[in-house]
Amino acid sequence: MNIHEHQAKQILKKFGAVVPEGVFGFTVKELLEKCKQLKTDKYVLKAQIHAGGRGKAGGVKILDNLEELEKSAKDLLGKKLVTHQTGPNGREVKRLYVEVSSNIEKEFYLSCLIDRSTSKIAFISSDQGGMDIEEVAMKSPNKILTTKVELSDEISNEACEKIIKIFNLEGSPKNEAILLIKSIYNMFIKTDANMVEINPLILTKEKKIICLDAKVNFDSNALFRHPEIYELRDLNEEDPTEIEAGKHDLSYIKLDGSIGCMVNGAGLAMATMDIIKLYGEEPANFLDVGGGASKEKVSAALKIISSDKNVKGILINIFGGIMRCDILAQGVIDAAKEINISVPLVVRLAGTNFKEGKEILNNSSLKLISAENLDDAAKKIVEAIK
Repeated sequence: MNIHEHQAKQILKKFGAVVPEGVFGFTVKELLEKCKQLKTDKYVLKAQIHAGGRGKAGGVKILDNLEELEKSAKDLLGKKLVTHQTGPNGREVKRLYVEVSSNIEKEFYLSCLIDRSTSKIAFISSDQGGMDIEEVAMKSPNKILTTKVELSDEISNEACEKIIKIFNLEGSPKNEAILLIKSIYNMFIKTDANMVEINPLILTKEKKIICLDAKVNFDSNALFRHPEIYELRDLNEEDPTEIEAGKHDLSYIKLDGSIGCMVNGAGLAMATMDIIKLYGEEPANFLDVGGGASKEKVSAALKIISSDKNVKGILINIFGGIMRCDILAQGVIDAAKEINISVPLVVRLAGTNFKEGKEILNNSSLKLISAENLDDAAKKIVEAIK
């Protein structure tokens, strides 16, 4: 689960990180009233959306006074920002954040994430802050340092020094950077975070280490342990179909392709998407109905796939283990009664009660294409949408 920058900074601050003083608001009036308490020479106005690249898209502005702030806030609130992470449709700005300005001497990059290949926590640091880290990795890979640490209750001073070595700090700033690493590590462990990114992390002219921006993502499967974090969820920043899928306990991720997929099991779903790509098309979604899905769940899944206007065909690939193929077949028929499925539908069934499932589908009035195996199913759906 993603959260907004202003929320991420408050959590980091709670664990000891230093962040600029700031306020947020849902309206310009609310924002201006709160800004009166800020003591600063300049105001930094930031659009709050779940996407990077806001600065390049005009979502970050440095302003001299409250009059300029009011004008810019009115222009920005309700505007759609288009960045390299939002897609061409952009993301509407529904909340704004203002913080005090900082006297920047140097910018760094710092992030912390789980390295699943080694079961360690990886810190990525660079002296090239304020830029896309992917761009730095491509052009100047020697400017990026990756330090992997064993999972434990706390991180050692030795590991901290390795992480910040590339910053080339001395004295008080170095000590502050070490304390920051410890704060981030502590927060990462205790909140079940997946990723913490500070870009840029700055050294000010007053020799202070400050988190100027912050992005945090949490493990959605662990949110039951953190109700205070779950409350920070902003449904306006999520795809409506993914929200609907969550209500039915479906694992659904919208993609940009044209073939809708309904599969049981994450591994089989990945394989299904791969073979669609192999035959020259792109999947429109990842959708795992789970091992013990009911016909109601299957029906909901098919409705969600059909609601995507980009879908030109649907591939249902079920290997019945816990899930019975006859239940799936009935769910497909129930959904078809409520929605008009006007695109080609290819069904591959195998496993428990697959014969009964095929019979149910064959005896229905649905115009569907039966497939013998996954390879056959992929070929048929790709051919059907041409």
